[in-house]
Amino acid sequence: MTLMTRMAAVALAVVTAQAAWADKLPLNSISSYLNDLRTAEGTFTQINDDGTVDTGKIYIKRPGKMRFEYNAPNEGLVVASANAVYIVDSKSNQPPETYPLRRTPLSLILARNVNLSRANMVVGHDFDGTATIVTAQDPEHPEYGNIQMKFTGNPVELRQWVINDSGGGQTTVILAELEKGGSISNRLFDAPRRTTD
Repeated sequence: MTLMTRMAAVALAVVTAQAAWADKLPLNSISSYLNDLRTAEGTFTQINDDGTVDTGKIYIKRPGKMRFEYNAPNEGLVVASANAVYIVDSKSNQPPETYPLRRTPLSLILARNVNLSRANMVVGHDFDGTATIVTAQDPEHPEYGNIQMKFTGNPVELRQWVINDSGGGQTTVILAELEKGGSISNRLFDAPRRTTD
């Protein structure tokens, strides 16, 4: 290998390393993306803690609102609204389970103002060669669990998240292409009163 070839190879390796580093999205870009995301809808695949897989449709209306409609055979419903998360089991006659939204890691992306630069909020900021992975928690209540979000760039897009809950469970949500900026009725986020038939 000639000296010129070696120098070219070294230069290429340096440029490639710099390009990979440049692909790691800064936290302020991710915060801006989430703050600009007002409405979105699309389909999702969910990998549950027990390894089972569900699919369905997701609706997001920031701040504070999210809805998961699960396909058969699950046909369940999860709604985040009015500072609470409601979980409806279509196979049960019980009323919806209800949890304070602020006690779930979802509150971090549904907040009115997302600021990932806040002290002790981000506990991981990595790049896997394809996507930027940000692990965030409530800095005042790390015991509530955390959310690990995966973003791609050019433009910034949220691709998936992993919820690590306070009980040690893990749920992964993989998003298909989100349709952003449309009109979504607030009625979709009304608190469920009873299970669906």
